[in-house]
Amino acid sequence: MDIENLLPTTNEDEMKKLMKNLDREQAYREHKCWRQYITVLISIVFCGFQLIATLKGTIPTQIVRASHLAFVQFLAFLLFPASKKMVKNTLPWYDILLAFMGAGCWCYYIINFEQIVRRAGAYTPLDIVIGAIGIIILFESCRRIVGLPIMIIAGCFILYAFIGKYLPGFLNHRGYKLPRVVSHLYYTTEGIIGTPIGACSTFIFLFILFGAFLEKTGIGQFFIDACNAIAGSASGGPAKVAVLSSALLGTVSGSSVSNTVGSGSFTIPMMKKLGYRGEFAGAVEAAASTGGQLMPPIMGAAAFLMAESVGVPYITVVKAAIIPAMLYFAGIFIMVHLEAHKRGLKGLPKNEIPRFLPLFLTRGYMILPLLVIIFFLCSGKTATYSALMGILSIIIIAIVASFVDVAKGTKPRFTLHDFIDVLCAAARGIISVAIACGMAGIIIGVVTLTGLGLKLGAGLVALAHGKLFITLLLTMISSIILGMGAPTTANYLITSTITATAIVHCLYGGSAPTPEQLLPAHMFAFYFGIIADVTPPVALAAIAGAAIAKAKPMRTAVNATKLAIGAFIVPYMFIYNPAMLMIGADTLSILRIALTAIVGMFALSVALEGYAFTKTGFFNNLKVSKSVKKTMSALERLCFMFAGLLCIESHSFTDLVGMLMIVLLICVQFIRRRNSKK
Repeated sequence: MDIENLLPTTNEDEMKKLMKNLDREQAYREHKCWRQYITVLISIVFCGFQLIATLKGTIPTQIVRASHLAFVQFLAFLLFPASKKMVKNTLPWYDILLAFMGAGCWCYYIINFEQIVRRAGAYTPLDIVIGAIGIIILFESCRRIVGLPIMIIAGCFILYAFIGKYLPGFLNHRGYKLPRVVSHLYYTTEGIIGTPIGACSTFIFLFILFGAFLEKTGIGQFFIDACNAIAGSASGGPAKVAVLSSALLGTVSGSSVSNTVGSGSFTIPMMKKLGYRGEFAGAVEAAASTGGQLMPPIMGAAAFLMAESVGVPYITVVKAAIIPAMLYFAGIFIMVHLEAHKRGLKGLPKNEIPRFLPLFLTRGYMILPLLVIIFFLCSGKTATYSALMGILSIIIIAIVASFVDVAKGTKPRFTLHDFIDVLCAAARGIISVAIACGMAGIIIGVVTLTGLGLKLGAGLVALAHGKLFITLLLTMISSIILGMGAPTTANYLITSTITATAIVHCLYGGSAPTPEQLLPAHMFAFYFGIIADVTPPVALAAIAGAAIAKAKPMRTAVNATKLAIGAFIVPYMFIYNPAMLMIGADTLSILRIALTAIVGMFALSVALEGYAFTKTGFFNNLKVSKSVKKTMSALERLCFMFAGLLCIESHSFTDLVGMLMIVLLICVQFIRRRNSKK
């Protein structure tokens, strides 16, 4: 795809086309006639099975996971063509065959589950053949829906399991034959049906169903309208609306690209109309939408996987993500504000924005399900229970709202057709997540089979000569590369499996860290994997923003990277000081860390924008040469950057020094601005 020739537009049909070009998950077939009824029926049965399995709780774990994959594989080949260029309204015979074969391989496991368990590892030739076919079909569905990066990585890991005995150094192992590799990956809970699929088939599915209900109720537009009412009239209003709405949309969406296109179709044209450059407008939306994946409580479903992988309660992950996410969005918001003041951009006229109170009174009920989930999570309930309560609450609200509409004589806002659409959307939405989790299970399976995890960690640490900062730098680069083009869940699973072990090894050596001590390393890898969505050369979210803004994609990506500076700095800070993740810190310390870190983000934003209350440059108001002015501007920006880093570093002494520096620099800014007005 030639990204420089993407057609910029805000037309709804073109938006859908853009989504299908950039986001593989959206490039699905829209069946008509009898094929539509089959996919709808299977989707309904799939969702029904998942809800019954969750509520009943007595079905064996392996059966639930295998059944989940059987439905996923069947729908994957019915809905997603072999190529995005293929006609979307046809269903070739080979896709029907692959659908039945993919589902059939997992049905074989389900039907023969008791015999497989009784054989206790003594697998028959038929078991191995079925397992090998199932793995191959999983790879093909991954190629179609998730993309080549994770497929290539998983393929390399399988190859490593076979040829490890021929490799030198720390990569060497005794090597394994085909039956051992296939049986370990396909039939044990250390492979495809391991922890990732376990999470996917329980609470991740429930939260995707919950998100589908929320989207159907129109909560996305409500978020945009509410943010517009709050910040639309402020200087640079639409850009601030983009930041706020993307942060809120991140609570229900699991895709940076869909976030960018969804809210960007409204915010980006408004930003350009106000006077923002196209590259900056697209970058604001891309950076903010990507940050939605870092925003608790859902974090693009990665929060649940992180809790499972690390072994901590889900609410611990949510609490840990609060301050880093707050700093990320604070950085973007401040830079947007400074850019608006630097360019003299005003907000929208008040007659063009909705009023908050009437909006909240008429549509504020939409946020109640989110509040229900947050309440139960904070009460110590499980993610599964909280999601079920959220789904129940939104169904009740939808029914009540529809009855009110009927009583008023208007069309009900939520009908049976809408309910079926939600089930279909949830079934379709879980496909890419489940396939990514299955592929991650292959990677994890090879790691457990060969002991590669510890070896990779030790290898990266050895390459860094045991230096923590160099290890973090190498891990950052690896995570960005591994995260390019991968959906959020796959992103976390890949980066945490391959790179987080290096940080853990460097921090704790041979000792066994507690689950909470593992959390910073996993958050570090996750952050840099996610930020790949705005980092050149792939930068899918930035490309989507550029297409809407009629801007150059790579320039937009560079601007988005600058706006997302918090994501490049904060992870280093919470590795050196885990208190930023609310680990082992009292309330007073957490408040101090949050306050000084926000001040630090302000200083960093000033350094990047070259503007605080006036343009940077100690000698800007004096008659000196342009070269001297540029030099002194660079010097002032470096001072702001150094002071900001000291504040974010989160130790009492560095906070004090950083705050004093910022106060002095701001005084200089005020004095210079006052002199310039005389």
